[in-house]
Amino acid sequence: MSPGAPKAPLLDLRSVSVHYPERSPILRRVTGWLHAVDDVSLSIAEGECLALVGESGCGKTTLGRAALGFRDLRGGQVIFDGQDISALPPGETRRLRRDLQLIFQDPYASLDPQATIGAIIRAPLDIHGIGKRSERPARVAEMMRAVGLNPALSGRYPHEFSGGMRQRVVIARALILNPRLLVCDEPTSALDVSIQAQILNLLLDLRAQLGLTYLFISHDLAVVEHVADRVAVMYFGRIVEIADRDSLFADPRHPYTRALIDAIPIPDPTRRETLAVVEGDPPESQAAIRGCPFRSRCPRAFARCREETPPLMGDAGHKAACWLVEEEEAVA
Repeated sequence: MSPGAPKAPLLDLRSVSVHYPERSPILRRVTGWLHAVDDVSLSIAEGECLALVGESGCGKTTLGRAALGFRDLRGGQVIFDGQDISALPPGETRRLRRDLQLIFQDPYASLDPQATIGAIIRAPLDIHGIGKRSERPARVAEMMRAVGLNPALSGRYPHEFSGGMRQRVVIARALILNPRLLVCDEPTSALDVSIQAQILNLLLDLRAQLGLTYLFISHDLAVVEHVADRVAVMYFGRIVEIADRDSLFADPRHPYTRALIDAIPIPDPTRRETLAVVEGDPPESQAAIRGCPFRSRCPRAFARCREETPPLMGDAGHKAACWLVEEEEAVA
């Protein structure tokens, strides 16, 4: 690569689709396909935090796990550091686990209740055979200190810890292999509000210290505004808007993004505002979609929205899948 050439992204999702079979209740024959993720393309530069936001059930977690190779693709490619990991056999994929790690949403369900904290954090080293057995406790102690835990607690069990401390254990376990990419799947949604800020600040500090890259999945735009460099908004399995953080919050171009931002509570008891509500429900299935998938809930939908599905449009730094963007550009 020449010195002036642009650097390739660390993670590049190219037209990724994940479909699940729908089966008849008796004979279990495939009667259709549920399009959990449909033709999604995203790229994340090394050291960047890309936030993936949207309401529950839109496909965020499925896309995050597809990026790690945990889901079979119906179509598309997952390129990590220039290598197509979606086409690798299971034995080859396992070697990538050191570079790709996941922080789970629920710190209560993601830890073995019968294992000590030290054993849980050490497990990835044991599985991958990294370092001498005698050296691993020192590495565990180092990681516990890095996430704000006292190494003297390594002999205790998960039920002896609070939710915030358990999430620190989950983070330490994910980091002990020195990964390059972390998929953070709603890492604070199961925690009290006061603890959420501590975990978010810890993730920000670790990113700065270790040069980590994050795919940060969340439904909370107030959290996303605090941690993300860029934001991708997902609706019904598709990306409907993507932009850098400041641009997206200052000038949301998709009606769904506007509704999500308007619904962020303002912590000011002197202000009385009615939160925006997105009326209606998402389509029942992909088969029911014709035109824009958001049109049945959009207050600004017009005739073209019922007939044609809009692609992502706009400049390179800010795109939205909405025909209004094209009309506004034409007027400008």
